Amino acid sequence: MSPGEKLDPIPDSFILQPPVFHPVVPYVTTIFGGLHAGKMVMLQGVVPLDAHRFQVDFQCGCSLCPRPDIAFHFNPRFHTTKPHVICNTLHGGRWQREARWPHLALRRGSSFLILFLFGNEEVKVSVNGQHFLHFRYRLPLSHVDTLGIFGDILVEAVGFLNINPFVEGSREYPAGHEVPCSHALPQGLSPGQVIIVRGLVLQEPKHFTVSLRDQAAHAPVTLRASFADRTLAWISRWGQKKLISAPFLFYPQRFFEVLLLFQEGGLKLALNGQGLGATSMNQQALEQLRELRISGSVQLYCVHS
Repeated sequence: MSPGEKLDPIPDSFILQPPVFHPVVPYVTTIFGGLHAGKMVMLQGVVPLDAHRFQVDFQCGCSLCPRPDIAFHFNPRFHTTKPHVICNTLHGGRWQREARWPHLALRRGSSFLILFLFGNEEVKVSVNGQHFLHFRYRLPLSHVDTLGIFGDILVEAVGFLNINPFVEGSREYPAGHEVPCSHALPQGLSPGQVIIVRGLVLQEPKHFTVSLRDQAAHAPVTLRASFADRTLAWISRWGQKKLISAPFLFYPQRFFEVLLLFQEGGLKLALNGQGLGATSMNQQALEQLRELRISGSVQLYCVHS
């Protein structure tokens, strides 16, 4: 790669809508690109001790009057003798037939992680890693472009994932990968290939590394995040450090997504939807890579290449 030459920008389809941290409820936001099969929305937060109910609405617009259609209304209720979830659709100002799910997996005073996975015909919902319910669409998914969160809920983070990496055999919801994690690259890497690493930073993080290793177990390139000095850097095979001039976007107990896009002459990095530049690497070295290794103070939800 010649000096000053720039790699092509990362395609929009690989960019993650930036996550939102600690929004004030009620909270309404646009879903970039709308909803489509394979998209996932992750909601992390806490149910207050005195919570009565809250709702997460996937809306067709954000107008106040007339009220927009709601393709999927997710409404946990805690104030009854038997806490439960109501799901429904609002169309033309009228609620449709409601569906009720008992045995609510959410608890007052407890934290939670809810995943909304949108398929071709239905949305599936998991709570804290366990499948909870599925709801068949009554309105076209393509009409949904807005997320609304209302009621008794403390939201810590909202994450938007553009590609569904969780269809691996029969496992639709990830239980988490053990760290350190090793992922084989039997054919090496080629231009256009993307490595995706998604997860959650632990409570008291120290470091996080993503390294690419060749057949001799050497690591020609390593991405390292250091929480002590809040720096992000490329580390060469010989231990040389090249700092990445960008805001440090890793935070304790928050989601992250690392994208590595391989192109002719090197690879580009995006973190939480923000492009953070590129590093040079020749094609021969890319083809000789055989292993992706991840370590550090994180809980992994997805490793995909």
